[in-house]
Amino acid sequence: MSATPLAPIAPPLHLQFEDNRLLPQLFGQHDQNLARIEQQLGVSMVSRGNQLAISGEPEAVATAKQIMTSLYQRLKRGLEVDRNEVDAALRLARADEGMEPNLFDGAKDGTAIRTARRHITPRSAMQAKYMRMLHEKELVFGLGPAGTGKTYLAVAVAVAMLTKGAVDRIILSRPAVEAGERLGFLPGDMREKVDPYLRPLYDALNDMLPADQVVKRMTSGEIEVAPLAFMRGRTLAHSFVILDEAQNTTPMQMKMFLTRLGEGSRMAVTGDLSQIDLPSGTKSGLKDALEAVEHIPEIGIARFNEVDVVRHPLVARIVGAYDSRDRKQAKAAKDAARESTRESGGRETTPRSGV
Repeated sequence: MSATPLAPIAPPLHLQFEDNRLLPQLFGQHDQNLARIEQQLGVSMVSRGNQLAISGEPEAVATAKQIMTSLYQRLKRGLEVDRNEVDAALRLARADEGMEPNLFDGAKDGTAIRTARRHITPRSAMQAKYMRMLHEKELVFGLGPAGTGKTYLAVAVAVAMLTKGAVDRIILSRPAVEAGERLGFLPGDMREKVDPYLRPLYDALNDMLPADQVVKRMTSGEIEVAPLAFMRGRTLAHSFVILDEAQNTTPMQMKMFLTRLGEGSRMAVTGDLSQIDLPSGTKSGLKDALEAVEHIPEIGIARFNEVDVVRHPLVARIVGAYDSRDRKQAKAAKDAARESTRESGGRETTPRSGV
């Protein structure tokens, strides 16, 4: 019996980098970036001087080459590369859309945003798609779990457009889940009453702009942060308007907000339909709006999931665990209802005794 010949081992792929000064950051301290890519893709990476040899399955080697090329180009543009950026490149490489070199630093499609304090780039394929929508469409819905960058990226695009003069002001809003009717029971003046609800929006602004600019622009009215109740009766022209936590609006509130869109304005509506805090029996305005308008081609809708979570890696696993649990519970409830209907139908067709 003849032995089956072993498949030939492909020779390593060699990459050569021109600027040795960038390699310590590219490879990471103690080559930790290389180790991360090796672990995730199942390849072997060996560096010698300014060369990198990559061995493994051809598809995985090609993906590793794209990632290393993209990270290197990012460094050449003066951007940093750390664990988060390596994870972003890996995330994009696994996306169905595939990863084109330099996609996640925005070099290819212009999605990169430079503000006074940050250079912001997409860290997943859906983030790249979302950022393009925010640039191109007048109304965009960003849907998905916490940590996917829905609101943060919308604020980044708004700040970039404001500083370029594309819009005259930014208006950031959130519904107060306790509802405007109950704010009067909270201590302090109106700003002190609503600030706890709006704090995440302030945090995003302060991450984009120096604190003195935030204060100056808020004083001049270029930036406004207000609860949703304050939007009624206004026409918001030449503005970038963001509604955060939109799943906690009522249908009436959402319709009121969407119809504030004025000339030269853009809107971003963000929310997570799995985190509705409205009273039991109250339909979410975000869900209602999607049912009504998602067929309109001029409206952009970005749907994020746990794959797009860009916070701590454990957050993505937590989101996935909750989603898996909810799907199982929904299936169990559906199966129980189907069984109950079947048994009920069976009883109805069974002749009664004595008839």
